[in-house]
Amino acid sequence: MIEEIKSKLALVKQFEANSEQELESFRLEFLGKKGLLNSYFAAFKEVPAEDKKQFGQVVNELKNSVQEKLDQQRDKFKALVKNSAPKEDLTRPAFPGELGGRHPISIVRNRIIDIFSTIGFTVSEGPEIEDDWHNFTALNLPDHHPARDMQDTFFIQTDPDILLRTHTSSVQVRFMEENQPPIRTISPGRVYRNEAISARSHCFFHQIEGLYIDKGVSFADLKQTLQYFTSELFGKSEIRLRPSYFPFTEPSAEVDVYWGLETETDYRMTKGTGWLEIMGCGMVDPNVLKNCGIDPEEYSGYAFGMGIDRIALLLHQIPDIRLLSENDLRFLEQFKGLH
Repeated sequence: MIEEIKSKLALVKQFEANSEQELESFRLEFLGKKGLLNSYFAAFKEVPAEDKKQFGQVVNELKNSVQEKLDQQRDKFKALVKNSAPKEDLTRPAFPGELGGRHPISIVRNRIIDIFSTIGFTVSEGPEIEDDWHNFTALNLPDHHPARDMQDTFFIQTDPDILLRTHTSSVQVRFMEENQPPIRTISPGRVYRNEAISARSHCFFHQIEGLYIDKGVSFADLKQTLQYFTSELFGKSEIRLRPSYFPFTEPSAEVDVYWGLETETDYRMTKGTGWLEIMGCGMVDPNVLKNCGIDPEEYSGYAFGMGIDRIALLLHQIPDIRLLSENDLRFLEQFKGLH
């Protein structure tokens, strides 16, 4: 019987299951209630006394080999199942994958850029931390000029010549210094002024300023450009220009668009006049052209500027400018789907 057990031991060591069903049959053959090992243990009492020790050792070796083979084959099938399972896609967004939306400032900014790009304006950008020359002096605002008081400024404490830009006109100065006419560009960006924060004003806001310089540019060209812009953005083409003052343009004007008086909101926004102020504009002062290395005898141009925040409040009927910078998701989710 010992030789029979040894032959079974050799078969166990050579055994390889091709399926989990074969492996289960193998287990039952050796470890089942009616399996070989139980029959060998039952036969132990019939083994001669001198052979009991060797018989017990062989049976135990067979039992251990069977268990080892079962563990090995089970691990093999587990590995096959794991490798054949679909891989986890780590690039998928986490659940729940809510989609975001554009900020109302970005929506209006992109819309304005699209409108002016259709008539040849390119986009130029510059630093938010600016020097006195580009922000003031080059724009016809020398030291101690009273018009500087129009823009309460954040100066960098360590250097009184460095400041947070008060308008994106500084970008236009840099563009004129680096490019010769014809120039047709708009400059969007964030600007800073030391103003009290309220529902209608903030210490930082966003502007888009435009500049066109070429030979023979007139105020009539400026008016036509603005009329096209207001028609495209607001769907209203009736505008008026009121005389005003800006140190870097001469003559200068404030631009109003006729909003109408159809609703109570219209009355509130226009203070009962039907007219809504949207921007300032004017012909570029010859001194500004000189400061930027452009001959004012040969070239002329116009400039205009508007606040993106105010237009966003107007177009989307937002009651408080502070909502634009508070990052309140309940507010921002209202603009999903807008571009």
